[in-house]
Amino acid sequence: MTKFTDLNLNPKVLKAIEEAGYENPTPIQAGAIPAALEGRDVLGIAQTGTGKTASFTLPMITRLARGRARARMPRSLVLCPTRELAAQVAENFDTYAKHVKLTKALLIGGVSFKEQDAAIDRGVDVLIATPGRLLDHFERGKLLLTGIEIMVVDEADRMLDMGFIPDIERIFSLTPFTRQTLFFSATMAPEIERITNTFLSAPERVEIARQATTSETIEQAVVMFKASRKDREGTEKRNVLRALIDGEGDKIKNAVIFCNRKTDVDIVAKSLKKYGYDAAPIHGDLDQSQRTRTLDGFREGSLKILVASDVAARGLDVPSVSHVFNYDVPGHAEDYVHRIGRTGRAGREGKAITICSPRDEKALDAVENLVQKQIARLENPVKAAPARSASEEGEEGAKPKPSRSRSRSSSKSDSSKPAPAPVAVEAETPVTATPERVEQERPVSTSSASHGSSNNSSSKSRSRGGRRDDRRDDKVIGMGDHMPSFIALSFEQRRAG
Repeated sequence: MTKFTDLNLNPKVLKAIEEAGYENPTPIQAGAIPAALEGRDVLGIAQTGTGKTASFTLPMITRLARGRARARMPRSLVLCPTRELAAQVAENFDTYAKHVKLTKALLIGGVSFKEQDAAIDRGVDVLIATPGRLLDHFERGKLLLTGIEIMVVDEADRMLDMGFIPDIERIFSLTPFTRQTLFFSATMAPEIERITNTFLSAPERVEIARQATTSETIEQAVVMFKASRKDREGTEKRNVLRALIDGEGDKIKNAVIFCNRKTDVDIVAKSLKKYGYDAAPIHGDLDQSQRTRTLDGFREGSLKILVASDVAARGLDVPSVSHVFNYDVPGHAEDYVHRIGRTGRAGREGKAITICSPRDEKALDAVENLVQKQIARLENPVKAAPARSASEEGEEGAKPKPSRSRSRSSSKSDSSKPAPAPVAVEAETPVTATPERVEQERPVSTSSASHGSSNNSSSKSRSRGGRRDDRRDDKVIGMGDHMPSFIALSFEQRRAG
């Protein structure tokens, strides 16, 4: 079996690797490091959690150990799609370069430009950045990319999903043609293939396992969920999530819950905290300092459940994550691979459970086609349970549904005095219309009564003005469940005329 000592790395780098507790490289590391040390371009394709970050940090540190950086002209550049991934790469450099005198700078959003400018002015060997913030510094005249010797693009497929490909192409055009390029991705979409053909020169292709596969150490399952009512979907879905968490019990050391929408991230986190779960949200709209505190707490173990958008699907390196819950099926099948890749890392066992509603079934089919396996179905843990308590349902079920079509005057009259006893339909008391109402409420003539039964004419007569103290609106067949008397009046006027 290959060891790190067999890879011609700098002795100081090997010392740092040993202190970190590693001895044998992963397959992607064993394939990419020798080619990178030779100065060749590398195209690395491997699933999440296989050690791609060390595949480029270790040879970069070894190659950059000799030489010095100049002000505003970094010697190497690492592009990452998210702040979290950039911060993780920076931590890797700190770990493996602690015995080598190399400087680094981290350019990400949510941090003061002044501090970043000061770091660049001193000169850095390694520049780690997100594309947007890097171009901001370049356009302000604070940065030159003409001294780049090694350029790394990490999680290129995520760059594509986030719309960074035009920025990546522009950044490539600003770097020297003689640079070495290390390009890593979990999947190879056609657009990614085009970029590699354009900007990489005879790369060493290192492909580990089939593209977009999931780790065999991850147990996968899906719960098919259908809400009892559309307006209860969110509440019932959160009930299912809590039941799944409770069902795993002590098996959950810590967990990541992924949602498709940022609003759902906040709602789910708030709901879990309300029910006593140790949970916190993280997504792109939060302040960077808050995101950092939340991630640090999750890594240190003081936070048990992290509710996240896909901003955390890449770059979240917590080796001991035991569970991943997909509150939604991701819209892009590739994101499923990266989400569940947060668990089962470095050969550990993990579990991923997905909740699938009817509108997500097509997305689930796409996921199963991508990973080329059918995901096991779990029984809905709250399928037989009502959405509300039995006492609540019993009380509400016993009450008739109140009419919503009464006039305001009727409602006020009913609330001010008790309802009169029902009057027999056949018995009709003649009513004399007042002069001021005679034009509006014409009495029913004998000819008009011939159009319907005596029952109908008598009930209509009462509803028009015969018994104003009754305040009852009678049902009219063909006009819905219930119709107020003032609407029927217009019909009867025309019929009477």
